[in-house]
Amino acid sequence: MALIIVESPTKARTFNRILDPKQYFVFATMGHIRDLPGNKIAINYEKQFKPDYAIIKNKAKIVEKLKKLATENNEIILATDPDREGESISYHAAYLLGKVNEAWPEIELKDKNLKRIVFHEITPGALKEALANPSTLRISLVKAQQARRILDRIVGYELSPLLWKKTGKNWLSAGRVQTVALRLIVEREKEIKNFRIEDYCQIYGVFQPRHPTGDEGLKAKLISKENILYEEKTTFKLFSGDYTYSKTSINQSNVEEIKKDLNNDDYKVTNIEENIIKKYPPPPFTTSLLQQDAFYKFGFSSKMTMNLAQGLYERGLITYHRTDSFNLSTGFVFKAKDYITATFGEKYALEKPRGFKTKSKLAQEAHEAIRPTRLNPDLKTTEKLTINHKKLYSLIFNRAVSCQMKEAEIKIIKINIEGEKKYLFESVVEQVLFDGFFRLLNPKFAESKKLKPEIGQNQQLTLREIVEESLQTKPPPRFNEASLIRILEEKGIGRPSTYAPIITLIQVKNYIEKENRYFIPTPLGTSICDYLSVSFPRLFDLDFTAGMEDDLDKIANDEKNFVSVLTDFFQPFKNTLEQRKKDVSLIKIEDKIEGICPQDGGNLITRFSRFGKFIACSNYPKCKYTKSILKTVKNKKCPKDGGDVVVRYTKTKKRFYGCSNYPKCDFSAWRFKDL
Repeated sequence: MALIIVESPTKARTFNRILDPKQYFVFATMGHIRDLPGNKIAINYEKQFKPDYAIIKNKAKIVEKLKKLATENNEIILATDPDREGESISYHAAYLLGKVNEAWPEIELKDKNLKRIVFHEITPGALKEALANPSTLRISLVKAQQARRILDRIVGYELSPLLWKKTGKNWLSAGRVQTVALRLIVEREKEIKNFRIEDYCQIYGVFQPRHPTGDEGLKAKLISKENILYEEKTTFKLFSGDYTYSKTSINQSNVEEIKKDLNNDDYKVTNIEENIIKKYPPPPFTTSLLQQDAFYKFGFSSKMTMNLAQGLYERGLITYHRTDSFNLSTGFVFKAKDYITATFGEKYALEKPRGFKTKSKLAQEAHEAIRPTRLNPDLKTTEKLTINHKKLYSLIFNRAVSCQMKEAEIKIIKINIEGEKKYLFESVVEQVLFDGFFRLLNPKFAESKKLKPEIGQNQQLTLREIVEESLQTKPPPRFNEASLIRILEEKGIGRPSTYAPIITLIQVKNYIEKENRYFIPTPLGTSICDYLSVSFPRLFDLDFTAGMEDDLDKIANDEKNFVSVLTDFFQPFKNTLEQRKKDVSLIKIEDKIEGICPQDGGNLITRFSRFGKFIACSNYPKCKYTKSILKTVKNKKCPKDGGDVVVRYTKTKKRFYGCSNYPKCDFSAWRFKDL
């Protein structure tokens, strides 16, 4: 028999449903089994950054069983995920089984016959092909993963003690990529505060023919007078790039005069321009696009999206979900064509498959986009799935299939209405001629578009109504999960597997908070970020961080030596670190005053601990008054004792509901509907 090593029990069960149990025994490592220990830096600088790996706590029995199984089976097959993290799990399993020689910095395979299979979907066809064409451990991917792990360990374990010394809080942490993500949020908050909000007006006219037909009329926007445009564009410099916004030169000082002028004018249609454009479907999902769409459509966090996608992948329902590729397999696109023809009709199917070009620079860890493994919109599996699994699957299915459907045809009708005083209005109407891919992806789109208005060239019109909108220029928006992931990807910071952990970590550390789904830096997060970005300007620069990601990609592609990359990074970092250690200044955290202490009359301020945010007296330690910050759920009472229901969080920031009288009352619920 052959021993197949995978990461999770769900994946193992899927393998067992597909493979012959008389030929293969599938064993799950339950994730990583060997890693850097948490109680020390475990990096030997004198020996070319040699890592001191150890078996992870509570994994000793798994390792013992793995070794026993290896002796009982004739063949060992590594079948972990196809990215760097999966390769690393395979590598450490192979090392513990005596198949690898760590002659640092070189890594040698002792057993040249050790098999590694790579696949991007867990289906009978994919596994059969992978088992028929095994490869070996991809050492370049292992080195890239180790280089990232070592870099992050150096930054985290060298900078965190510095923060403890500067703040007196020994639970703070800094990270090579997490601090850059935090910096984007902090700098955006400053940009919002520095943005000058201006009032302006926008004027619309509602027109109808001289002989009314009883319709609602045609609404058009005032755009110019005597060919001078009212709209002005302004560019505002941001840390992450330029922000361009628009406003008009119409304001409270001239709006009444313009309206009076408009009411005493005669109008006619001066131009009707019709153009037929084609709208093409968006590409299939990459990791970041899936996280963004799931956030906007369902409110899923990036972490939740990845957990759901992991479950779908391991059950064999979708392809590998950590990818930055737009590629789709030949088998899928031709099956998709048959499905589209049978479901929607031949006119919706393409003659030739449609391809998409990826914007990613180098990383192609999984060589296919996220797609369903079967052309079946209804999930059928032997394992139970939640409603959220089904929502995400439907999102993936529709996106992958629709990208192989015909483009939509839309008629754009631009109508210019001009008065004798040279005021020009413009109305743009869209009319769907053929819905194409919208038939699957957004069927309501075609239904919502108007028909061509019954207005002709040079037709005389009556201004029935003037609509004035009082507006303000809007500052750049705060980041939410989707927009933060988008900017991280655009700037080349992080990779598909890192977005969710980054966002989760800066929330767990209380560096940022969510308000209406948008991120706001806490005073703690702002202070930490400002200190690190000023003290280590090179390390937390966007371009430098993106360049480091490129170097890691080049290591994975066997184009760069990973020890050289580590050396080039470490020496400048060490020099700057030594200088900062000599600096005796402290990090000042601006405290937000929340009221007056009922015990000694001091100011109540917001404080942060490893367990979250709370209110305390500013005269601590003389006064030890504290108060939890809890959000009360309106119109809900505890079913046990009638107390208020409040929102609480676990240590990992998972939300649940509890009684405000805790610990006297131990009522709790995970879901709002269970209250």
